[in-house]
Amino acid sequence: MLAGPKLNGLIERYKAAMFTVNRRMTALLREEMPGDLTLDQFAIIQYVGTREDCTSTELADVFCVGKSSITAIVTRLVDKGLIVRSPDDKDRRVLYLRLTEAGGRLAADLNERIGSLLGAYVSAFDEAEADQFIETYEKLARAVMDSGSQASEERSGEDS
Repeated sequence: MLAGPKLNGLIERYKAAMFTVNRRMTALLREEMPGDLTLDQFAIIQYVGTREDCTSTELADVFCVGKSSITAIVTRLVDKGLIVRSPDDKDRRVLYLRLTEAGGRLAADLNERIGSLLGAYVSAFDEAEADQFIETYEKLARAVMDSGSQASEERSGEDS
């Protein structure tokens, strides 16, 4: 297990790289968005497009934001004709979110454009480096998700 000065040095390097990558990628991704679509809206479209049945509550959990924030974003996407709300057959209080045809076309178009953009960066690695990078990044994602779940459980236990 890493500790001490070595760990601190790695953390500083990670923070510097993360800041640069996040700042630049956010700017590049914004350039790919149609003028009236935000990155948050695009993220919602992407996620909803990967799910058969998706609710606002699920989105709030996945994106770590309040349900009212998700409701506002979803309402804008419904108004744009990109998402539709469909009531559950058994429980009319439950609303499922699904992409419209226009939402699906937009998601496919943006996926292609963003894939080309990201491909230009990932192709800077050789195959082994790219595989190792993605595996390491996925491991970081799992660690973040695991610690987030544990923190949520600990907070829930404190409320009891």
